Amino acid sequence: MSDRFDLPSELNIYSAMEVRDALLAWVSGQADEAKEFLEVSAHAVESVDGAGLQLLAAMSNMGQSWRLVAASDVFLEACRTMGMSHWIDKRYLKSGDGEAAT
Repeated sequence: MSDRFDLPSELNIYSAMEVRDALLAWVSGQADEAKEFLEVSAHAVESVDGAGLQLLAAMSNMGQSWRLVAASDVFLEACRTMGMSHWIDKRYLKSGDGEAAT
């Protein structure tokens, strides 16, 4: 099982069920690792909507700590627009081109 979860290019209502299933399976597989934070990458996200962001919010509500370690500009803008800027922690985040996010 991978150390980080790579979100797909489409993180929207059309892919939400499939991504949810993959995300839950990954979280379950990480339970044995006893990590302080799970790492999620959104570097490949090209399309995102509220349903996609709700998947990550639901993971937070499950009591699972996670942090965003990479993100595309599209994903960053969606987080800012939807009031999820607290997910953008520049200490850990790399943008899609590998540079520190601004």
